[in-house]
Amino acid sequence: MGIDFDSDLGKLSRLMAESIAGTTRRNEILNEMQIQAGDVIIDIGCGAGYLLPHLAKAVGSSGTIYGLDPSKAQLEQASHRCSEFAIIKLIERSADDSELQSDCCNSATSTQALEYIPDVDLALDEITRVLKPGGAFVNVSILWDHFKFYGADEKLNEKIHDAFKAHCNHQMLPMELPGKLERRGFRNIKDKSLAFVITRRDGNSPARFTEAIMANFALTQGMSEEEVSDWKSQLEKAEQQGRFGFSSFPVLTSAFLN
Repeated sequence: MGIDFDSDLGKLSRLMAESIAGTTRRNEILNEMQIQAGDVIIDIGCGAGYLLPHLAKAVGSSGTIYGLDPSKAQLEQASHRCSEFAIIKLIERSADDSELQSDCCNSATSTQALEYIPDVDLALDEITRVLKPGGAFVNVSILWDHFKFYGADEKLNEKIHDAFKAHCNHQMLPMELPGKLERRGFRNIKDKSLAFVITRRDGNSPARFTEAIMANFALTQGMSEEEVSDWKSQLEKAEQQGRFGFSSFPVLTSAFLN
């Protein structure tokens, strides 16, 4: 069972996108994409559309931005966010079947979406199909084995994190992605760490939103409300005592299609 992006967890994921970590991630993606005026770009798993307006501004009125996502609720949020940009086209479809023409996009990007797709190879095949020769692909996915909270009882903390592993299909996709891209004819494949460490749980901290997501998900995996509540209380106490921490290891992978 993965995360339901149409539920309250979807709302929490949008809060994370609005945090400092989300802003930093988008800036890194934009810097890597080498966008030109008039480009056609697809954002796979665009969610609530936080990246789409930035892409639209970069390509200008002569370009086109496609935002693809299977979630109607997420695309409704994206529609409101992108209402002033006529060049943004939203597509409610899965990543392996965009229905776009072949060789139609100058670049493609995806942010924390591919790891949730059961057959990621089909999604990569579709990305390869819609990209023009020489087109760029920029992806951000997390190394989930290095995604962790610190400060709670070790045994309870591990139990929460073990339960959370079920939330996505590919725990370490950035390690597999270079080989998958190379086999599909991509070149100049590069990886860049976007890892960060947080020691506070304030209102702008992605740690706070992530804590809520993990707590809710642990309940769906059979953990008791008492255990989950205890874990959250221990993290709060750890912060008060100056021994709280949260680490995440996103990786930006970029490549160009031959």
